[in-house]
Amino acid sequence: MANIHSQKKRILRAERERLENRRYTSAIKTYFRRLETAVAAGDAELVTSEHRTLVSKIDKAVKTGALHPNTGARRKSRAARVAKAARPE
Repeated sequence: MANIHSQKKRILRAERERLENRRYTSAIKTYFRRLETAVAAGDAELVTSEHRTLVSKIDKAVKTGALHPNTGARRKSRAARVAKAARPE
């Protein structure tokens, strides 16, 4: 454990930030599973809403720094491929 007061504060702050980042990444995984479930069910309206929600969560995570911009782009691309599979051509 650190002896310096500012370092103790930094440790506490880093833990809070880590937990916030975990909340974002966990939510993104949850919404991705929900998107895959909607695709499997074949409900096009549900797929659209879940995809929109997932992309919004990813954008917010990138904006706050919880995800690297390239990681966010890759996940959005993957989500788009999954959602497109549900649409009949």
